[in-house]
Amino acid sequence: MDLDSFRALLTDDGQALLARAADLRADGDELSVQSRLRREADPAVVAAALTQLDLRERAVAKFGPDAQRMYFTPDGLEQATRHTVATHRAARLQAFGTRTLVDLGCGIGGDLLAAARAGVVVAGVDQDPVRVAVAEANLAALELPGAVQVADATAIDHTAFDIAFADPARRTGAGRSFRPEDWTPPWTWVETLLARDACVKVAPGIPHDLVPDGVEAEWVSDGGEVKEAALWAGRTATCARRATVVRDGGLATLTEEDDPGAEVREVGAHLYEPDGAVIRAGLVTAVAAGVDGGLVDPHIAWVTSDSAFRTPFARGYRVVEELPYREKQLKAALRERGIGRVEIKKRGVDVVPEQLRKRLDLTGDAAATLVLTRVAGRGTCLLVEPF
Repeated sequence: MDLDSFRALLTDDGQALLARAADLRADGDELSVQSRLRREADPAVVAAALTQLDLRERAVAKFGPDAQRMYFTPDGLEQATRHTVATHRAARLQAFGTRTLVDLGCGIGGDLLAAARAGVVVAGVDQDPVRVAVAEANLAALELPGAVQVADATAIDHTAFDIAFADPARRTGAGRSFRPEDWTPPWTWVETLLARDACVKVAPGIPHDLVPDGVEAEWVSDGGEVKEAALWAGRTATCARRATVVRDGGLATLTEEDDPGAEVREVGAHLYEPDGAVIRAGLVTAVAAGVDGGLVDPHIAWVTSDSAFRTPFARGYRVVEELPYREKQLKAALRERGIGRVEIKKRGVDVVPEQLRKRLDLTGDAAATLVLTRVAGRGTCLLVEPF
């Protein structure tokens, strides 16, 4: 989508075209809709309108009902922060008394929108004119104040703002890169930003030893899936490591201050599978302490306890029994119990669940959950029931 085509969508005629395209797609196939619309409008604008409709459908998972009023680019949607996570970040900024924020590489404006809704005065910059136009249009569509301009984030004097926020691009010509030196802007620039009051969104796989001293690393999951890590610097850093779990009912957070440590112990009546954000933050033993339990292995992120607890930081299971770990004996044990469908959860063992499930070739009517892991260094199979 080029800039002229996108700007044409924002005119009255463009908005009418978007509405008409949506109506036609509800009743007709894609090719007939394209053919009909191209007889009525510029083909480039028609293509832009149909692309927006596709992206809005995909964006609902990230932005909820707002997606139907917003605008996107394909890469901008992929890189944008999910609105629940952005809202959490904006609430933290608000708690720090942030009045002004500059987003250095704002993309389509996901974080700008959340911060503006929290009452922060926002400004965004990006080197891509199309993304800048999209971010500006999104602020207007959601009736939120803010300014956006085309600029090089590394050349901006951001010292006039309370907080600088950045989300370095982690893609190269060869695809997604997990090497910080390949980011745009690069890690060396991120380090200079983290020398002041700032927040930088990074990949959840960031190594702990890369985080500068005095900077808080927060791993965030949403709906059980780890979405990102954020580095909080200056007065915004309140701990060293934090795991934040976002659910439909709200959020919960753990830090290293909640972690007294835990020992390895035998498998008890219950197992707990820590949330991915907890694992990334290295706070599995905090979960173990919270359920009055311990670890099944010093190197495996499974927690066990004799007691049943509800915790936002882990999924709980009742241990039914231990089954044979060897495949032939396991297959016989499952058939004996009439189990024909299995969910296989594995950690710390060399097993491919899809391949194992196929080799087991089960035919029973019952369903079950298996945990394949190491317990005190020994390969173990546990039959469990989710809470």
